[in-house]
Order: sequence, then C-alpha cells, then structure tokens
Amino acid sequence: MNTPRIQEYVRFILKNKWFLVFGFIMAFTSSFGQTFFIGLFTPSIEATFELNHSQWGSIFMAGTLFSAAALTFTGSQIDRMPLRRYSLLVCGCLAAACLLTAVAPTALFLIPAIFLLRHAGQGLATHTALAGMIKNFREDRGKAVAIATLGFPAGRAALPIFTVMAIAAFGWRETYASCGIIILLLIFPIIATLLKNHPNTAPVHALNKSTIPSTHVNFRVEPTLMQVLHTPHIYLLVPGLLAPSFFDTALSFHLLPIATLKSWPAEWVTTGYAIYGATSVIGSVWIGTIIDKHGSVQFLPYSLVPYIGGLLVLTFLRDPAWAWLYLGLFGLGSGIRVTLIPVVLSELYGTRHIGAIRSFIATIGVFASAIGPPILGLGLDLQTSIETMATIAIIYFVLAILLTIHANRHQSL
Repeated sequence: MNTPRIQEYVRFILKNKWFLVFGFIMAFTSSFGQTFFIGLFTPSIEATFELNHSQWGSIFMAGTLFSAAALTFTGSQIDRMPLRRYSLLVCGCLAAACLLTAVAPTALFLIPAIFLLRHAGQGLATHTALAGMIKNFREDRGKAVAIATLGFPAGRAALPIFTVMAIAAFGWRETYASCGIIILLLIFPIIATLLKNHPNTAPVHALNKSTIPSTHVNFRVEPTLMQVLHTPHIYLLVPGLLAPSFFDTALSFHLLPIATLKSWPAEWVTTGYAIYGATSVIGSVWIGTIIDKHGSVQFLPYSLVPYIGGLLVLTFLRDPAWAWLYLGLFGLGSGIRVTLIPVVLSELYGTRHIGAIRSFIATIGVFASAIGPPILGLGLDLQTSIETMATIAIIYFVLAILLTIHANRHQSL
C-alpha cells in the first residue's frame, strides 16, 4: 500500500478511533463462537461425552443450522434498536452461551449451547461489527469495515495459543466459563463505554434519508428485505455470495485429510494459517481504500478470482511449498470479501434496512458453511480425488462470476 493511502487510513482512524475500536472489539469477540475457536475444544468435548468425530460434527452442524434459521429475524433488529442496546444484548447472549457450554451435563445439551455460541458469536457479533460500520459511515465505509474486520484475524491469531494452554492447565469447562466471565466483566463494560456518547445510539433509520442514489437497483427509496427478495437481481448474486462460505469452510474443516492426500506435512500446512491471516489483512485494508474511491459493485465478480487461483494450486501442484500459496490466496479472497460485501449491499440497497438484508445474506451463508463440510467429507469417504473436487469447485466459481457480471450489467432486473 502506498504512502497516501496509509495517510488516509491514519487520518480516518484518528478522527473516528473510538467507534472503530468498537467495531474491532465486536469482530474480535465473535471469535468465541467461530468454528476455529470451538474446534480447539473438540478433543476434550469428544472425550468428556464419549463422542466420535461424526457425532460431534452432527451436533455442531445442528446447532449451526438452528443459528442460521434465527439469524434473519434477530439480525434485522439492529434496524429497529439503538446500537448500544443491541450490542450489549449480543455480548450478554454470547457470555451466557459460553457459560452454558461450560456446564453442559449431556451431549444432547450441547446442541442449544452450540446454537447460542454460533448465533451470538459467529452470527450476531459479526453482524453488529459490520452493520454498525455500514450504518455510521457513508464516505469512508470501505475503510471503516476494513478496520473493524481486522478483529477477525486478530482473534484467530491471539486466542488459540492461550486457549490451548488454559485447557491443558485448567480444563475445557473452566476455560469456556472464563471466556463468559471475560465477556461480562471486560468486553461488556468497554462496549457500553465506547457507545455511551456516540451520536448513533438512536435507531439509524431516524438519521438517514429514505431516498437512495440512482445507482441502486431499481428502487426509488431504500427497499425492505421483502422488496429485495421480489427482484431477480438478488438471486443472480446469491451463487457468488455463497461460494466462499461453502468451499472455504469445507476445505478448512477437512484441511488435514486433504493435506494427507496431497502428501503435505500437517505441521507445514497448519503453520500456513499465518499466511492466510496476513493475506486476509492485506486484502481487507487494500480493498477498503479502493472501494471508497471507485465504488464496490463492479469489483464483486473479481473478488472470487483468488479462490480460483487457490483451487488451481490444489488441482495441479503437489509440492508442500504450494500449500502456503493455496492458503494465501484463500486468505486474500476472504479479506477482500469480508470488507467488500457489506459495502456492496449498502451501495445496492441503502442502509435503512441493511440489518435485515445483511442478516439474510449471512443466514444463507451460514447454511452453506454448515452443509459444506459433510458434502466434502462424503466425497472423501467415496475416495473422490481432491483434483476432481477442486475442478468441480472451479467450474462453480466461474459460473458464479458470470452470473454476478450479468447481474451488474442488468441492475434493473
């Protein structure tokens, strides 16, 4: 990134530092309900409740699907509720989820526990961070979302090592209980303080104009979710919006079996997640300045290109060194899209009902992330080659890009 862009970020951060800290903390806090964090407890939970991998995976999938089913409703409430109150409710629910998980008496009890973890963490904490940035910034939305989303790789980098140490020293139940206490005693009051005097503690629709620019999709006023769903345009975008949720989650979930098939050492591959995190940050910060200057919609199709590059690595290259390139490309795509998509939605549909619209997109994304691992796992069980499955994925991504380009060229649909 060149010097002028760095200076733009510095000025923007200094001007809006406290609200950006709020977004970063909410993104970081979502880690407690993310797949990578829950996965750290997998061996301990399986041992405690005498579960095999399939049984534990089914519990996780059930809780995730229930979370997705509720997300459209709960996510839309950010359009009707003061941001401070909504954020504190999310923090309270996530703390309760951690404590509930810690005291789970039976394996069946884990289903509602996982539901709450996934819903309050991966679902609503993420939603609050992103929707909060979109609703509160107009000229610099790209930068705001990019900075807030740095909380995701920060959580992924910082939490695993301390969590594994805590589980080894104190036990998994005590560790998850400690997470709930930290949210209640530390994160909750920080969020309350950061938003105490912020001007957007009233519902945002009272602050925004009801009309939207002429560049938006065939609406004279900012549409509701139901109005959006009655246009063909959104359905042309859905395949591209779902692709990373399905394929990135599935490939991450089965990364070590895939590494075995490719003869890649497990230690080498897992170390490569640092590359994933680094390229994710680079992609997020880079695209933030680009879309503030040039808009976001035209870049949406091409945000899938890094994933195709990563899949080509899986298809044709076998040397272990290429594992890091695969993870780096997927990280780059992830970083670009986590910043790009919320801004695209606000550019297409405005911000008055962005909570409901974004939570709907998040809902179908969660469904895709829930079904991706078992489908890829079935392919592995059937001994389908990783090259064949990667080729199928490439074809899907190419079709998704073409549909997105078509949607951009015919926004009046």
